[in-house]
Amino acid sequence: MILVVDFGSQTTHLIGRRIKDLGIDIKIIYPQRTLLAIKKEKTLGIILSGGPSSVYEKNAPTIDKKIFSLNIPILGICYGLQLTAHLLGGKVVSGKKEYGPTMLTIKDEKLKIKDKLPRQFTVWMSHGDEVVKLPKGFKTIGSSVGVPFAFVENKDKKIYGLQFHPEVEHTAYGLQILSNFVDICNLKSGSNIQEKFKVKEIEDNIKRIVGEKDYVIGAVSGGVDSTVAGTLTAKAIGKRFIPIYVNNGLMRKGTGEHVVKIFKEIGIKPLVINAVGEMLRRLKKITDSESKRKIIGNFYIEIFEREMKKLLAKKIPVKFLLQGTIYSDAIESQGTKHSAKIKSHHNVGGLPKKMKLTLLEPVRDFYKDEVREIGRELGLPEEFILKQPFPGPGYAVRIRGEVTKERLEMEKKADEIVLSELEKSGIPNIFMSFPVMTGVYSTAVKGDGRQFGEVVALRIVESKDIMTSTWSRIPYGILQKISSRIVNEVPDVSRVVYDITTKPPATMEWE
Repeated sequence: MILVVDFGSQTTHLIGRRIKDLGIDIKIIYPQRTLLAIKKEKTLGIILSGGPSSVYEKNAPTIDKKIFSLNIPILGICYGLQLTAHLLGGKVVSGKKEYGPTMLTIKDEKLKIKDKLPRQFTVWMSHGDEVVKLPKGFKTIGSSVGVPFAFVENKDKKIYGLQFHPEVEHTAYGLQILSNFVDICNLKSGSNIQEKFKVKEIEDNIKRIVGEKDYVIGAVSGGVDSTVAGTLTAKAIGKRFIPIYVNNGLMRKGTGEHVVKIFKEIGIKPLVINAVGEMLRRLKKITDSESKRKIIGNFYIEIFEREMKKLLAKKIPVKFLLQGTIYSDAIESQGTKHSAKIKSHHNVGGLPKKMKLTLLEPVRDFYKDEVREIGRELGLPEEFILKQPFPGPGYAVRIRGEVTKERLEMEKKADEIVLSELEKSGIPNIFMSFPVMTGVYSTAVKGDGRQFGEVVALRIVESKDIMTSTWSRIPYGILQKISSRIVNEVPDVSRVVYDITTKPPATMEWE
């Protein structure tokens, strides 16, 4: 197998997934367990992940130098490259920062690690430090405009380093680089190996966790993740699953009806709870995005624990709370030891520390595209599976600053316009689209009069697994139509701007 050493990268798990896609077994381990794991497992290759730390920081995660003399092929990615250089006598500094796409140029030289790669291709960067001096025995294979040592190797020791991320979907030929490394490890790879997700295994695991008597209440929001998680649970334990939809006024129009319809088709009637007024009261005067997420997360738990108490009074033994948490939620909420917290997702970092319910998260280790594939295997409608993701905290994190009744109505109206115009256009590959009430104000001229109104930012992105994204190249005519309608139909809006920032450095949502 190949060991993937986790230094806290947002995409460590994704590295493992890509290697598994090539038909190779992997094991993700923490740095301090590397030597032990090498002895214990039949290790034919080692991948050192990226991470948020700097190699020269106090208490930065590191690794025993002995691994570099074991004659096992090693691939260092981002922080993994920097750490390799640092430990072997090179030099790393806080250098030119690069986030998102850049062009990599490969040297015209026949090397196994660059087999089947073109001379130039786009790679995805996300770093603040860089290697400025290579250790002895290393040479450069490829460079970007900002980073001369973007792709390096020590051929004799079979040690390779990448400053970019081959595991993310937006790096062209990233899977080919990983496949080349697998071949160097003397493992037989096959590109695009796709196995059916073992839905029965997931269901059996749910049965094992829940047992034969306990009940599960489910937090269902109408999105793909919670619906797939709920469907899996319903198939596993039947009527002992009770889905609950909280109408907090922050979700898209028709979401409640959609939830009822989806679960009705599998023979379960969801419990719908109206909490619109209370939700707005709790968000009054709250402007900080982290506070919003935690207030919403805590409020949800209060509701579910309240319903648990009612069910227990009826002698219904409720013990578990189902959530549709997926891997991107967990990792952004600081889901591993060395990772950084990007934002507290309401269903992970936004939860209270003490809960009466035990979490059940059957799709926590899967990415968005994997969850969609599981949904297909469950027989869910294709139009639902391809539905745009919508954040659990809903419109609250698409309104910068305080969420008032008036601004919420503005956001809802603008959102309806965006969805309507994009649907009419038939543009393919849109992963997610939404307007943001920015909380920034600018001058407008309406009817020959001055108006000082709010600026709306429009975000439309293409992605597959949420880990990286790029902005959609929407035709100008469609952007003009959306802008004109928002400015004319949504009260107190002065102008519309288009967000053309990739992830990284931006996140999918503004908050």
